[in-house]
Amino acid sequence: MVIMNIENIEIEKELKIVFMGTPEFSVPVLDALIKNYGVKAVVTQPDKIVGRTGNLSKSPIKKLAEENNILVIQPKKIREEYQEIIALDPDIIITCAYGQILPKELLDYPKYGCINVHASLLPKLRGGAPIHRAIINGQSTTGITIMFMAPGMDDGDIISQKEVKIEDTDTASTLHDKLSNLGSSLLIETLPNILSGNYTRTPQDASEVTFAPIIKPEDEKLDFSKTTMQIYNQIRGLNSFPGAYFMLDGKRFKVWESIISNDYAAEKLNGEIVKIYKEGIGVKTSNGIIILTIIQPEGKSRMKALDYINGLHEDIVGKMIV
Repeated sequence: MVIMNIENIEIEKELKIVFMGTPEFSVPVLDALIKNYGVKAVVTQPDKIVGRTGNLSKSPIKKLAEENNILVIQPKKIREEYQEIIALDPDIIITCAYGQILPKELLDYPKYGCINVHASLLPKLRGGAPIHRAIINGQSTTGITIMFMAPGMDDGDIISQKEVKIEDTDTASTLHDKLSNLGSSLLIETLPNILSGNYTRTPQDASEVTFAPIIKPEDEKLDFSKTTMQIYNQIRGLNSFPGAYFMLDGKRFKVWESIISNDYAAEKLNGEIVKIYKEGIGVKTSNGIIILTIIQPEGKSRMKALDYINGLHEDIVGKMIV
């Protein structure tokens, strides 16, 4: 552990901050920086082509930067296209869910370093989906880490952290908002210490490292051979994006909400629809029954599972979900 305690340092009034981020999660962080310090430039991912019309969609960070008349830089490959950023002579680079790994040339340039706002309590949940994975893994807490960036993925020294409780009712969406706001406030709280040198720099404990890889299509499919709690956590951990799903009669159904039943059906098969409850569709799991309450049939909008059942002209009890 290295303790920094540099006193009587005069912080520049015109601090040159370059911010790097892309999704909605980054917006409160950038907004706080704009209001408290000002931002010289924003680096974000290139606009994406969406829909059949081929229209370009700007990232949430680009929209906020343009609203505040801030220079926007959008390299396709930051490892090869970083000279424009260095030419700005940044004093500090702050990243939050940018989406690309920075080259060493950028990491070594700013006098105050490159700082990252990460949505977990590092060294836990390094990677691109820490919010989803925290819920899917059944964790009771998570948090925000402010850290110095290093060449590896989320492996830099820790500057500050703050914990938040994961409620049983939290989804990836609600936890996203909690952590986004927490990241904003913790950065503004921590930044003066970084600029003055009054901080503790704590290396991550390699023996405590866990990973949070991005969500893949195979992570979205429900497996009813798992426990009821595991399935419940998977559903809420993928809500509101990309969503968990199951297959019934060859059709794909997204599942957005569920509740845990106290019932048990030992004689039934895992994945079998065992009962229609007033709340929704009861499905057998390895250790009980989970009730699917909000679903989305293929090609349709979200709806209460019971509304879907009432619109059918057949009994689906006994059918297998796969």
